[in-house]
Amino acid sequence: MIIGRPALLFAGLVVIAVLALAVALASGSADISLAETVAALRGTAPENTRSLIMDLRLPRALTAFSVGGLLAVAGVLMQVLLRNPLADPYILGSSGGAAVAALLAMIFGLGSMLIDLAAFGGAMAATLLVFSIAHGSGSWTPARLLLTGVVLAAGFSAATTLLLALSPDQNLRGMLFWLMGDLSFAFEPWRTLWLLALLVVTGTLAARHLNVLSRGELQAAIVGMPVAGFRYLLFAAASLATALSVTTVGVIGFIGLVVPHLVRLASGSDHRIVLPAAALAGGSLLVIADTLARTVMAPRQLPVGALTAAIGVPLFLILMSKSRDSRETV
Repeated sequence: MIIGRPALLFAGLVVIAVLALAVALASGSADISLAETVAALRGTAPENTRSLIMDLRLPRALTAFSVGGLLAVAGVLMQVLLRNPLADPYILGSSGGAAVAALLAMIFGLGSMLIDLAAFGGAMAATLLVFSIAHGSGSWTPARLLLTGVVLAAGFSAATTLLLALSPDQNLRGMLFWLMGDLSFAFEPWRTLWLLALLVVTGTLAARHLNVLSRGELQAAIVGMPVAGFRYLLFAAASLATALSVTTVGVIGFIGLVVPHLVRLASGSDHRIVLPAAALAGGSLLVIADTLARTVMAPRQLPVGALTAAIGVPLFLILMSKSRDSRETV
């Protein structure tokens, strides 16, 4: 029996995800062996080891995996919605709106819960603002939505720079780490895990519609698909995933833009494969980046967003180069 390419891809991604999570649990300022890690997960390790794994490292690793998966899935949905390979989860201004709202909350000295609420509200408000402006008096087009998002994102970026310039010096480090992604306080993974599971399951079931819509709205309408309603669903799902990700760990770029391309280069454009594979790949990438961020220069932590780009860009360029070489030899 010949094993198909999708099966090999999923097997490889599952192995990478498991290894990434295992290394994340075992690595840190206090290194723990694999046997001790397994014992802690089973509840048979000493109390201090079990507390370190179960209360600190496991929630952070699961949060990193779920947020990375959400950003990758949101990137897939946005690229289908806008039919643009440069679309990413932040293209509609959600990260800019979240950043402005969160920085204002930090300047006013609000607590972490209020900062999270402000970031979520800012992300959703910015996305709805982009959509309402692009919609105007008629139906919006992908080009109009994309252009509106880019312009408002530039405005949010200017507002963020102004807030950083006006903020007290003692707040700058926390603000900058939030803007570059920070998982130091990510101890509630379940709120992102359930959304990731829901989007992967429903998106895979609706993969035929995604395949048709990615070829154009006219073709989707010809085959009888409710284009307008389905676009609204995609918009809502991608916006919610992005807003929750930004609220949980701050702004982490690159994953939602490049991971969908990496998966498509490796597997093709069938969204029955692309969507779950992107979730696995995006989650694994963020877990690896976060592990490096807290171990390379321990006890100091590096910005996670910078490491996701440092890991992903070479992988993307290598895969693109191999893909081009394979096409030239055919």
